[in-house]
Amino acid sequence: MEPILKEIYQNILDGQHTGMEAKVQSALESGIPPKTILDEGMIAAMAEVGRLFEAGEFYVPEMLISARAMQTGLNVLKPHLKETNVQAAGKIAIGTVKGDLHDIGKNLVAMMLEGAGFEILDLGADVSSEKFVAAADSVDVIALSALLTTTMPGMKTVINSLQATGKRDKVKVIVGGAPVTQAYAESIGADGYAPNASRAVTLTKALLGK
Repeated sequence: MEPILKEIYQNILDGQHTGMEAKVQSALESGIPPKTILDEGMIAAMAEVGRLFEAGEFYVPEMLISARAMQTGLNVLKPHLKETNVQAAGKIAIGTVKGDLHDIGKNLVAMMLEGAGFEILDLGADVSSEKFVAAADSVDVIALSALLTTTMPGMKTVINSLQATGKRDKVKVIVGGAPVTQAYAESIGADGYAPNASRAVTLTKALLGK
């Protein structure tokens, strides 16, 4: 691996967002293809962050600062990826369901998915089923989050709305959030459940055959 790519990789692992823009710019100026910077410097680093989280060596704060460092570099890289027509691994619409204003967990999942090479359509918090249904026309996966037991039924509402509009077969639906369980995901007809951001990446890759 090129030395500058190792520096980008290490900065993400260490959660050092300061200097990331300059490092990515330096890598581009040295002639390293944008996709190589993305794959070897960023996606590889975020995959290691996920592994360390699963191993109990990283916790949510470490994941957040690593994701922030990755996003800082990605902001520089994105225009160059578009210029070279690099395709995302898939497109994900993510949001917290209607009535639920919590978004920290949703934001972390979005950042981890972006770090894994997916394009993210962040619908925000307190999202109506109509907005999720509208997004189904342009994405591969819809990710639903809920932090309250009182808003969990909103997940089933979204799935029912997708079925009613004939769009359920167009997208995979994954769910997560503190009160959500595998059993609940199965009971409402979701395609998958992830207990944390790292598992959400693994689940999404599996569902899309990546």
